[in-house]
Amino acid sequence: MRVLVVEDERILADAIAEWLRDETHAVDTAHDGEAALERIAVNDYDVVILDRDLPLVHGDDVCRELVASESTARVLMLTAAGEIGDRVTGLSLGADDYLAKPFAFVELAARVHALGRRARPAAPPVLRRAGITLDPARREVYRNDRYVPLSNKEFAVLAELLRADGAVVSTERLLEKAWDEHADPFTGVVRLTILKLRRKLGDPPIVETVLGAGYRIS
Repeated sequence: MRVLVVEDERILADAIAEWLRDETHAVDTAHDGEAALERIAVNDYDVVILDRDLPLVHGDDVCRELVASESTARVLMLTAAGEIGDRVTGLSLGADDYLAKPFAFVELAARVHALGRRARPAAPPVLRRAGITLDPARREVYRNDRYVPLSNKEFAVLAELLRADGAVVSTERLLEKAWDEHADPFTGVVRLTILKLRRKLGDPPIVETVLGAGYRIS
C-alpha cells in the first residue's frame, strides 16, 4: 500500500515510516499540513497517517480537504490528546480511525493494514488466485502449499497484482503502490522485481506481461 505519514516531529515520522516500510508499505513523509496537501494532490494514497496539531495548515483542515476532494484514502488521525471529545471531533471531520500518543507501533501498523483494506473496493483478509495464497497480516506467501520467501518489494508487487483480480496492472500503478516518491520511474525497477518474483514463484509462470499495458495474474 502507499502511505503518507504527516507528522511534524521528524524523529517520530521517520520511525513510523521505517516501521511501515518493514511491513512492505511504500511510505512518504510530510512535516506540515501544506506539504501534506501538495503530496496528496499528486499521489494516490491508500492511507494517510495524520497528526492533528500541524504547522502551516492544521491537521483538521488537511482532513477536511481530503474529504472534500472525495479521495479514497483512509485517514488515521494521531494526537497527543486522548479525551473522548477529541476523538469525536477527529472522527466527525471525516477521519476513519483515531490513535492517541503515545502508541505502540505494532498497533499503528495493524490499524493501517485494516484501513488499507477499505481504501478501495474491499479486499479479503487473505488474497488467493492461481494457486497463490498471500496473507498481508502474517506477511506470508504460498504457492500450492509451498512457502515462498519474498522481499518487501516483491511482496508488495504480488499483493497489488492479486488485488487486481485478473485485471492488468500498469507499471506506473505498481511503481506508485510499491515504491515511494523517491523512486526513479526510468530505472526498470518494476521489471526487475517482476523477473525475481517469477523466479521465486516457480513454474508454470503465472505473472503475465501484457505488452504496452502492464502485468496481470490471469
